[in-house]
Amino acid sequence: MQTFTRLDPLRSTLDALRADGPLALVPTMGALHEGHLTLVRAAKARAAHVVASIFVNPRQFGANEDLDAYPRQLARDQALLEAEGVSLLWAPEAAAMYPAGYATNISVSGVSDGLCGAARPGHFDGVATVVCKLFNQVQPDLALFGEKDWQQLAVIRRMARDLDLTRPHVGAIVGVPTVREADGLAMSSRNAYLSAEQRSQAATLPRAMKGAIAAMLDGRSVAEATAQLVAALTSGGFSSVDYAEVRDPDSLAAVTEPACQPARLFVAARIGGTRLIDNMAIAPA
Repeated sequence: MQTFTRLDPLRSTLDALRADGPLALVPTMGALHEGHLTLVRAAKARAAHVVASIFVNPRQFGANEDLDAYPRQLARDQALLEAEGVSLLWAPEAAAMYPAGYATNISVSGVSDGLCGAARPGHFDGVATVVCKLFNQVQPDLALFGEKDWQQLAVIRRMARDLDLTRPHVGAIVGVPTVREADGLAMSSRNAYLSAEQRSQAATLPRAMKGAIAAMLDGRSVAEATAQLVAALTSGGFSSVDYAEVRDPDSLAAVTEPACQPARLFVAARIGGTRLIDNMAIAPA
């Protein structure tokens, strides 16, 4: 596996890789776990070569968020990616991604409103901007993202559609199902922030979500089911809940009758200083 930190040598090497067939991109912020590696394996099944990127994007972190504390483990991550057969790692410094005088921002309205868009103002502008730059830099035939960040995936697809991107085309932006721990907690780099006690308490999140989904399918209202969910989280060790909402999986518009139409349950909650997010389809088990 080759690692690049500068754009010019990256581009010339990518041109050579493309001669072998389709090129897949797996964008990450590093601190890799099994969820990331699942994306890599899914990419390998679809493409001749896989390019992974590692970039802790400062533009998607707000004031008082965990940019400085975000785990950075480049040597470990390189070893994991190489063991999975990744062909190339793009690991730019911030100055390479945002050179002096950088002044462009991409904002995607609609799907970025509410949920994490409301809780983290400016976050999805930073996501859309950096992902568009990664697409332009790598020009992959397809790109893979985890469905744990469902709203992020919706923002990226909307951006690709609206900007008429062709590498990748919006239809080649692939969502991969969330990878979970044995107790149901969605895998996340931020899980590393949890103490042993908090990690045990965090498993309340997927359990409470499943309970709320069962309640809605049994005829309980969205308001009743989400109130039940919030109560379960606060009694289970979570300090606060940013949101617990039911949305359409495509438009992310609010849904009032989830048993009668496609819907997903979205939750963001805090345990100690760590913010966890998750989402699940509202469908019979």
